[in-house]
Amino acid sequence: MNPIASTSIRFDSVAPQFTVPEVVHTAQYYRDVLGFEIAGYWDGEQVHLDAGRPAVFGIVRRDQTRLHFNRADQSDLRTSRAEGAYDVYFHVTGVDALAEELSRRGADILDGPEDRAYAQRELIVRDCNGLILAFGEDTSQLKRDPLAHQKRA
Repeated sequence: MNPIASTSIRFDSVAPQFTVPEVVHTAQYYRDVLGFEIAGYWDGEQVHLDAGRPAVFGIVRRDQTRLHFNRADQSDLRTSRAEGAYDVYFHVTGVDALAEELSRRGADILDGPEDRAYAQRELIVRDCNGLILAFGEDTSQLKRDPLAHQKRA
C-alpha cells in the first residue's frame, strides 16, 4: 500500500439517514428524550427551525454526531432488522452518565449499561419510531488500568 495515499484519506464522521413517518415529531423526541439539538428542517424549498411548518427532512445533532431524518409514506418505512441487530451504534464516552440522563428523560431503555465481551459497555434504547439505538463506550483501557473501575464509579 502506498503510505502517501493512506495518510491523505480520512473518514471524519457519518450521518445515518432514517426514513420516519413524521420528521418534526422525531426530531423533537431526539431533542427532548435523547438530548440532541435540532439543527434544522427542510420543507422542500428552504431550511427552517419552525416546528409548526411542514418538514420533509430534518437533522439533529449532539456533539459531533448527526442524524438525518426524511419523511416517507408509511409504506416506505423499514420495519424489520435481524434479531439482536441495532439500527445505529454510537461510540460515546460516559455511557453510565448517559444512561442516567436518558432514564430521567423517559427514554425506552431496553438493556444496559452492560459490559460486553468485545470491550464495550453498551446501553440499548428504542426510539419513538422503533429504531434500536446502541451507545457503546470502549472499555479496553479499563483492563489495563487496575484502578479504572474506581475512576468510573
